[in-house]
Amino acid sequence: MATMEKKLTVALLAGGRSAEREVSLKSGEQVFRALDPSRYDVLRYDPKDDLVRLAQDASKIDVALIILHGRLGEDGTIQGLLDSLSIPYQGSGVLGSAVAMNKILSKQLYIQAGLPVAPHVVVDRTESDPVRRVVDVLPFPVVVKPEHEGSSIGLSIARSREDLPRALDRAWHYDRRCLVEQFIQGTEITGGVLGNEELQALPLVEIIPGDSYEFFDYEAKYTPGASREVCPARISDSMTCRAQELAVRAHRALYCRGYSRTDMIVSGENIFVLETNTIPGMTETSLFPQAAAAAGMGFPALLDRLIELALE
Repeated sequence: MATMEKKLTVALLAGGRSAEREVSLKSGEQVFRALDPSRYDVLRYDPKDDLVRLAQDASKIDVALIILHGRLGEDGTIQGLLDSLSIPYQGSGVLGSAVAMNKILSKQLYIQAGLPVAPHVVVDRTESDPVRRVVDVLPFPVVVKPEHEGSSIGLSIARSREDLPRALDRAWHYDRRCLVEQFIQGTEITGGVLGNEELQALPLVEIIPGDSYEFFDYEAKYTPGASREVCPARISDSMTCRAQELAVRAHRALYCRGYSRTDMIVSGENIFVLETNTIPGMTETSLFPQAAAAAGMGFPALLDRLIELALE
């Protein structure tokens, strides 16, 4: 990598207003510590309070690192602001961010791209008998997800018809529409993708939630030691190649840029694409940095690469 003539001024955005604020702040702190001070002058902003200051500082900022999750961070809104301020940033633009954040739209784009997805139905809270419509289409158990949240927020598993109303109400707390999917029993894996034009599929990570967790929920994701990750995932070479190819195809289908992480379930000889994250977590328990490390790229080097991709 060519040596930089001058230090870059990096705007580090973390915090925000979403339900994932605490995770974002934690990620932001880890990123701040990992950025090489001999290469970067880092200015820190919390979009909850600092957007005016960010706009005032725009002319002196070379690049932004968006370490935000959920609404107003991962959904294209902050990306649009940075575009209007002519500040380059890592990861997907307005379109890719907005599309990937919407579970219903991304599901439609996966199907259009020929990617395998779990059988599902979209349910609106204004419907007269949503439970009947789910029961008519899907066998139990089912997974109920709000349309927009990340980190499994608002997500629950309904194992019977009796569980369904509560699961729907939980999802509707966040969105008017929710996605109800057939629960697929299998091995959960995630596939990181890195690059702009040329895409590199990173080693797969296998996710094993702790015994006390029904699935890889918010607590299982962010409590150190609550889940176990194995990288590379313990699946055959042929399944590994297939899953990596699906991660790359999902990245392209959702108009992603820079990097992404696609969650999948391996069930027998089948792989189902679940969802794609455009700003994967950056804490010590996060999956994308683990995958990059397995590919020989430590955390500081990964951040250098993301900054390079942002400036391309």
